[in-house]
Amino acid sequence: MKSLAPKKPAKDQREKLILLGLVELYLQSGKPISSNTLRENGFEALSSATIRNYFVKLEEEGYVKQQHSSGGRIPTAAAYKLYAEAHSNKPLALSNEEKKRIEKLLKKETREVVSYLLQAAEKISDITACATFLSAPRFDQDFILEIKLVLIDDHRLLCALVTDFGIIRTEVLYTDKKLSSFTVKRLEAYFNWRLTNLEKPVMDPEEEALGVRLYKELMLRHIISHTNFSAEDTFQTGFSKLLSYPDFNDAAALASGLALFENKQMLRKLLSTTSESGQIQCWIGEDLIPFSPDASACSVIAIPYRINQTVCGAIGILGPNRIPYRELFAQLIHISESISESLTKSVYKFKISFRSPKPSHLEFQKTSAGSLDQSQTLLLEDKTIFLGDL
Repeated sequence: MKSLAPKKPAKDQREKLILLGLVELYLQSGKPISSNTLRENGFEALSSATIRNYFVKLEEEGYVKQQHSSGGRIPTAAAYKLYAEAHSNKPLALSNEEKKRIEKLLKKETREVVSYLLQAAEKISDITACATFLSAPRFDQDFILEIKLVLIDDHRLLCALVTDFGIIRTEVLYTDKKLSSFTVKRLEAYFNWRLTNLEKPVMDPEEEALGVRLYKELMLRHIISHTNFSAEDTFQTGFSKLLSYPDFNDAAALASGLALFENKQMLRKLLSTTSESGQIQCWIGEDLIPFSPDASACSVIAIPYRINQTVCGAIGILGPNRIPYRELFAQLIHISESISESLTKSVYKFKISFRSPKPSHLEFQKTSAGSLDQSQTLLLEDKTIFLGDL
């Protein structure tokens, strides 16, 4: 095993180096670390008795603890925090093979930028073996490709709007008229005719009037949702990856670990804090209590990504306290670089603009021609919408 400390560490450095060495070994083995184990792995210049004295001091300071009086020491959340701080600015160097693997998974030029970010979140979870979440801006020049309708009951429809960028947005519409499955099929055909102008379905006047009303309602909801937003879009995945950690062996521990994802506002706050910092961030144990009191047995690492050097979102991963911080720091740095490069190339190639959320209400503006202001371009029916067309 690679030496964990200089051959002759200075006396004032020894305590910190011993702690860092203990954490490193525990992350690798998951077993309590004895003084002899530490001495055999880079601390040959110190006697086992001297190392035990340091262990006692570290225990008094709250950095290590013993599960049994005669057993080795294991790090506390405070130790993980010190370890992460020591390595966040000098992460483990990735091998060329690992860099190429990440690039192969994440480097892609595509118009479907939202689908790309969703797929990227899945791949980040595979790479890091952690639950993954990320924030994203709103991308303009999008348009609706298709509308799917599902009959919920006699009076309610679930509408799924699929856009060219890969967004799937759902709305529930209500009508006093009792709906049949045949009526729903004709309404779906009518909605998609409005999008494409290809083939108008045969409908009786009452059904067509219902279609016109519901289509207007659906389109205006979509416009409002796209144009006025006060928080970033967030995507999350990879919860099942946490099942591989012994820390989450029982359902209660797993539920506590995932408690952060129940509060989207706090999830966005973590990511926005990272975006504002412009650099990698780490929250360990009690650091997460302000965001989610039940997630104190977890750690979160997050890093911003950019489009053309402008920070536009952040990527976060969640795991237990015992995760390989150095390796994850290195992976996330390269992941961020790969996503930033791919998105920058995509928005230039396909002439896509993007917007960050604004806390105040965004005014729905029309140009003198009646179309949406170009700073908030939203395309419906594969062309710039005019309100009179609704």
